[in-house]
Amino acid sequence: MGRQWGPAMRAAEQAGCVVSASRAGQPEAGSWSCSGVILNRRPGLVLCHGGIFTPFLRAGSGALTAASTAFLPGDSCGDDLRLHVQCGPTAASPAGRAERGRPGLCTPQCAGLEPGPPARPRGRPLQPPRPAEQWRFANAAPDDEVSEEEEEDQLRALGWFALLRVRPEMEKEAEERGPVLAVAPLGDVPKGAPLLACGSPFGAFCPDIFLNTLSRGVLSNSAGPLLLTDARCLPGTEGGGVFASRPAGALVALVAAPLCWKAREWVGLTLLCAAAPLLSVARAALCRLHPDTAALAALLPPEMGAPWGLPLRYRDPGPPWAAAAVLVECGSVWGSGVAVAPHLVVTCRHVAPRETARVLVHSTTPKSAIIWGRVVFATQETSPYDIAVVRLEEDLDGVPVPVPAEHFHEGEAVSVVGFGVFGQACGPSVTSGILSAVVRVDDTPVMLQTTCAVHGGSSGGPLFSACSGDLLGIVASNTRDNNTGATYPHLNFSIPITVLQPALQQYSQTGDLGGFRQLDRASEPVRVVWRLQRPPAEALRSKL
Repeated sequence: MGRQWGPAMRAAEQAGCVVSASRAGQPEAGSWSCSGVILNRRPGLVLCHGGIFTPFLRAGSGALTAASTAFLPGDSCGDDLRLHVQCGPTAASPAGRAERGRPGLCTPQCAGLEPGPPARPRGRPLQPPRPAEQWRFANAAPDDEVSEEEEEDQLRALGWFALLRVRPEMEKEAEERGPVLAVAPLGDVPKGAPLLACGSPFGAFCPDIFLNTLSRGVLSNSAGPLLLTDARCLPGTEGGGVFASRPAGALVALVAAPLCWKAREWVGLTLLCAAAPLLSVARAALCRLHPDTAALAALLPPEMGAPWGLPLRYRDPGPPWAAAAVLVECGSVWGSGVAVAPHLVVTCRHVAPRETARVLVHSTTPKSAIIWGRVVFATQETSPYDIAVVRLEEDLDGVPVPVPAEHFHEGEAVSVVGFGVFGQACGPSVTSGILSAVVRVDDTPVMLQTTCAVHGGSSGGPLFSACSGDLLGIVASNTRDNNTGATYPHLNFSIPITVLQPALQQYSQTGDLGGFRQLDRASEPVRVVWRLQRPPAEALRSKL
């Protein structure tokens, strides 16, 4: 832990800060705050989320979505705006330091993409669908205190970031705080790579406790400069930095928004904007603003080299073992699957429920391919095992067949690959966690429980060992609270591959489906496990 994350933790500690915005002489009006990144202490340059400046814009939040807006200069905000930047303790200032600053400019929306809720997926979720399908972004204010106008402002400001010039007092610490921050080029960090997020939950609230809180995860997905991570961030961490262990301590992205609820499901993922294109826009804007600001462009952090190799391609699944994940479409329903042989895909019954039904299988690597297949087996609805097997009309050329695991180790690092949350739009996502429990019946594993984030659309996706890349199981379910109706992605269940492997071998060698038919005749203890309940110790007696 220390060797891998030491440089990233030091970079996060040196760069993390909180930015607060308030109105001069109006303490009753409150303040707005978010996390930020100190890009360079010698000129005192800070990058933070632009959403906290929305209430101060002279032209209102509509200026953020004006068609001709490339960037907004600092004087776009009212004269009553007052800023404070608070950073962590240093040798020169053991208690931390609060600096006054002024806005330099707001960068435009990340790569020109319109902010707003992601597209609604068509796929069937792990649990029965709910009526409400609206995205909600995390917010520090209670739900009943957020008006429709304020929520609209949040969406307009989602992809905006602000570059601040802090007063020169911060420069006094420059020599003591190490080198200038370095930035990873766009696409340098592959999907599935570990990340360290540094932000301050709830912004300026109680910085003695929350300032520069760390969270670990992986790069789950990417679409150009928009990135997704399963590192768990909270309201107030918007604008916080996200760092890589390789390149050592390089700034990869800034937090755009913690994703909160969708269709009564706690999402638990975080939307990021890549740092390199944000700084590229900032350099161009500084050169256009004024001759005095043009000199600051050269002081923004440089981009590092590319030790990871080739740039990340759109829809690249990252780790080699993740390439076995495929998208399965059966009529209007879609979900995930895993190629267990060049011509064979395993998914969930609720994704492809009817035997003999034709399905489409989409492979994303090594090149995009769409192949027709037919469901040769699907468990009965009464079976505890939610499994379907698809035989393809053509082989999946170039897709590596994963090695099935023979043993399971509680506590080991694991990853789930699937098409949850954003579905077909961005290719498969990778989420990380641990194997938290192996449930056994008669000393035989019948259920795997993990802490990976698993969402609707992940059904049938593979569960891998993050260390060996071995296939551990098939994702089947996450957890629902029957009282509230909410689902929780970080408590989920998979069918162990050891349950399926004898039947897969028998079918591959002889074409006999008898091994799969045995799954419908699972014992009552297995059925009880998958009903997530324990049988009563003794028969219940009536009190009458």
